[in-house]
Formats: sequence, structure tokens, C-alpha cells
Amino acid sequence: MELHNIWFVLIAVLWTGYFFLEGFDFGVGILTKLLARDRTERRVLINTIGPVWDGNEVWLLTAGGATFAAFPEWYATLFSGFYLPLLFILICLIIRGVAFEYRHKRPEDKWQTNWEHAIFWTSLIPAFLWGVAFANITRGVKIDQDMEYVGNFWDLLNPYAILGGLVTLTLFTFHGAVFTALKTVGDIRARARTLALRLGLVTAVLALGFLIWTQIDKGDGGSLAAMIVAVLALVGALGAIKAGREGWSFALSGITIAAAVAMLFLTLFPNVMPSSLNEEWNLTVTNASSSPYTLKIMTWCAVIATPVVLLYQAWTYWVFRKRIGTQHIAADSH
Repeated sequence: MELHNIWFVLIAVLWTGYFFLEGFDFGVGILTKLLARDRTERRVLINTIGPVWDGNEVWLLTAGGATFAAFPEWYATLFSGFYLPLLFILICLIIRGVAFEYRHKRPEDKWQTNWEHAIFWTSLIPAFLWGVAFANITRGVKIDQDMEYVGNFWDLLNPYAILGGLVTLTLFTFHGAVFTALKTVGDIRARARTLALRLGLVTAVLALGFLIWTQIDKGDGGSLAAMIVAVLALVGALGAIKAGREGWSFALSGITIAAAVAMLFLTLFPNVMPSSLNEEWNLTVTNASSSPYTLKIMTWCAVIATPVVLLYQAWTYWVFRKRIGTQHIAADSH
């Protein structure tokens, strides 16, 4: 396999890791308004992701950096054409990080409420916009012969992309509800299970429509296999959460995300960003990639650094593996 094909696969893996990990902490952020009944329960939810949310974002930085280095033409067209939605996501991620750190710095009710609102909205908006962005990448956008995006912001808000955004929003929230059930005890755990089941049913309907639409429009045998895995894993996650097996449900919801991302990248290959104006203007793994020498250096760096990052992140999750509940929240912890 040629290096540019290998790096296409590696970038797909990085995005899969990002959506798997950041997906559940986006979901938990959304659940601070949908599930938590009071400030103590919101603190429980935030504490479930407190030690790991910033590490999850490393996958986004790595995916963006790998795209810039391995496929500079793809990076340039993507970040210039999708400038506004990606800017919205960046602003949300900045505010979200500040909200996690600042919420508990002062005891005033208004102060904490405002930051809790910020956590909710800056989790919900990126969860939706990532789906919009990747749906447009898969479907194709207005790219001219100079590899430049010539559409506008409203072109990105087409029915297919909006459906994609709703799928990621509901899927991440479901993933977060399962994670909450896995990481908590008591009443909040029971309510998280119930909410996860309801969210999962909505997710299943939206995801099935989106995946079938994708398969009919651009799919082949490989994408069909990935779609079947995604659907079966989601059904399995629903069955597991109903049976109270949160660990299995979380693993299966993660497989759902991985299979769905795999399907999108399988329908995309060998393109990295199709043109809806002319197929000859598609950005492909060949015409958008860096030189073989650059890709070779990147490969060696990835081989050395990736295991270290994976081991460190796995260790972090192991250290903070215990369940928590409202009884673990000190009354004066601000």
C-alpha cells in the first residue's frame, strides 16, 4: 500500500478515536441540562469527564495536524471552505475548556449557572456541526479547478448535512448517557439508563435514514458491510443498556461510531474531498498529498510517538475508572 493511502487510513483512525472519546464527553456536557436535576448532579456529570476531556481533544489536534502535513491541499480547501462552521467549533471548544475550569472558582449561583449554560451549548453545537461538516465532505461541495471552495455557508446547510448533524448530535448524547450510567451510582445511574434507551431509539431512526441515504448515493460493498456493523452494534448497545450491562453498551456504542466513520471514509476513498461541480476537480489521495519523503518522515514519527500517547491515555482512564455519585461531592467544593 502506498504511503498516501496509509495516511488516509490513519487520518480515518484519528477521527474515529476523536469521535469515540470526545463524543461521550460532548454527550455528558449536553446531559448536564437533560439529565441532572440540581447543581450537585451536574457536578457529578462534569466530574465523570473532568480528568479526561482535555486528553480526548488531543485526537482532534492530531487529526488536524496529520491532515495538514499529509494532505496539505485537502487541509487548505477544507479549512478555507468550511471556515465559519470550523470557527464556531473552535470558539465552542475554547469556551468549553474555560467553563470546566472556571465554573467552580466562585460560589455565586449566577456565576456557576452561566458557566453551566456554556458547557451545555458548547457541547451541543460542536456535536451537531461535526456531523454537518463530515456529511458535506462525503457528499461533495462546490470545488473548482483550482481546488478552491466556491460555495457559501448556506450551501453547507443542505438536508443531507443537517440530517448528518442530527445523527452525530443524538449519537454522541446517547454515547454520553451510556458513559454516565457506566461511571455513576445511585439514582442518577438508573435515570441515565432510561434516558440512554430513549435517546438510542431516536438515534437509531435518524442514523438508519442517514446511512441508507449515504449507501444509495455513494456506497459500495465495503461501505454496506460497515453500515451493517454500525446498525447491529447500535441495536446491541440498546439491548445491553436495557439489560443494565453498561460496559457492553458503551463498547457497542463506540463500535457504532467507529463503523459509521469507517463507512463515510470508505465511500469517500480515493477522494478526500469530492467536487459537486465536476468529478475531474475532486481532491484525491494522490493530487492532495504531500511528497513521498514527507510522508515517510511522518510515518516514522507516528510509529514512535503513537504507542506512547495511547499508553498514557489508557493509564489515565484506568486511574479514574471508579464510579462516583452525589455522595462523593463535598457541599463546599467550589
